[in-house]
Amino acid sequence: MAKIAVIGVGAVGSTFGYTAQMAGIAEEIVLIDINRAKAEAEASDMSHAGAFLKPVDVHAGTYADCKGADIVVLTAGVAQSPGESRLALVERNAKICEGIAEQIKQYTKDALILVVTNPVDVMTKVVLERSGFSSNRVLGSGTVLDSARFRRILSRYCKVDPRNVHAYVLGEHGDSEVPIWSHVRVAGIPLTDFLRGCDREWDESDREEIAQAVRNSAYHIIESKGATSYGVSQALLRIVEAYMRDEDAVLTVSTLIQGQYGIRDVCLSVPCVINGTGVSRIVEMPLEPLEKEQLLKSAEVIRETAKSVGY
Repeated sequence: MAKIAVIGVGAVGSTFGYTAQMAGIAEEIVLIDINRAKAEAEASDMSHAGAFLKPVDVHAGTYADCKGADIVVLTAGVAQSPGESRLALVERNAKICEGIAEQIKQYTKDALILVVTNPVDVMTKVVLERSGFSSNRVLGSGTVLDSARFRRILSRYCKVDPRNVHAYVLGEHGDSEVPIWSHVRVAGIPLTDFLRGCDREWDESDREEIAQAVRNSAYHIIESKGATSYGVSQALLRIVEAYMRDEDAVLTVSTLIQGQYGIRDVCLSVPCVINGTGVSRIVEMPLEPLEKEQLLKSAEVIRETAKSVGY
């Protein structure tokens, strides 16, 4: 009987709860929020879809309902305002995540904790240290969504289905993130070779335009509708499925790095094999010198931000 606990039922938490319900990946989904009435209303609204979906028990609960959960998805926190960077949220959300981690560990030692609260790389470190869980069982949503945005934008540029594009964004889920151009493949073909076959021009300005589009995607959405919800919910579903189904899927989640890529004691996004144990292993892909330099800089941005709140 798979059970998912969702802590925080704002735009992301509620949308993910509904996405998980529609996917039918759990028999029980419990919604936990400081605003109990909001959690109950969201659960009631979702339950009304029950006649059209696979049976899922959706209900509001408390931290005690984390007991027996296979996975705890932490989305609670202060949301980004239009024009605000993710890193600007750090002090307020660190306090929130500290308190939640203390609550979670009272009721479970076995669940996987999936951190979504921004800035997600720093919050992953906060929850990891405060919960006392092993590093393979605390991970952040990281750049799974950024990588999907990268693939989607590239697919439009190349005029192919995004499912035929392999591309990764590493580092911070934020302004210092690093698109890994050296490993972009379209239909298994290196990007420059693919474009040459399409008689397309390609230069550095195209790379920068695409990188900026990926980096600024969330800002544009937040400015117009207040929050991102659909894309991130599908990214979370993909991570949860990989864990629940023991898939050995490679996803760019945020995890504790201890020596890989020349980085230590920082949580950031790199390709990881996700299965029923959580983060099974880190995939250390060869990077070009500039990509390596940018990744190290991104790690320092996260490190300094984490230090500012005692981590």
